[in-house]
Amino acid sequence: MRALIRELIETVILALLIFLALQFSVQNFRVEGPSMDPTLGDGQYLLANKLVYLNFDPRDLQSLLPFIDVERDQLLFPFHSPRRGEVVIFRFPVDESRDFVKRVIAIPGDAVEIRQGQVFVNGEKRDEPYITHHDRSNMAPVNVGSGRYFVMGDNRRASNDSRDWGSVPGRNMIGRAWLSYWPLGQLHSLQISGWP
Repeated sequence: MRALIRELIETVILALLIFLALQFSVQNFRVEGPSMDPTLGDGQYLLANKLVYLNFDPRDLQSLLPFIDVERDQLLFPFHSPRRGEVVIFRFPVDESRDFVKRVIAIPGDAVEIRQGQVFVNGEKRDEPYITHHDRSNMAPVNVGSGRYFVMGDNRRASNDSRDWGSVPGRNMIGRAWLSYWPLGQLHSLQISGWP
């Protein structure tokens, strides 16, 4: 009897540890609206890798280890920061109770411009094969600030994005979209295509 109780307790602890590890590293999200068509449609469900954008403020490190001199005002990403072309989930900067899904177009230090619907980053025209809903809009050059990311939806005509409300702070990044899993007919992984 004692062995059975011990096994039961070990199983419960193991299940709890697995559950906590999954909650910390992966999260599901529901796409709302047509802004990411055709990559992601309204009502589609996806999994996000939260671990990849794990970050911390170096000033917090200084409070723990006062002998370390920190001059950086940027977040530190142990794995990697968001990259151009990645589909990301983030807290909407205007209302952080809402989560948005968009594509990273430009990273800190980049200059982004739109001419006749074509995106230019640091003066180079971007190849965006995932765009099927082209528009002819223009946007004067914008410099992306330190620790911020310029994001846009793949359906440029129907997207509320950085063109409207500015760049996204790195601390708002939740995770990288990894896999679309529902509806099953639209099951696919979300890979970067054509971005350095």
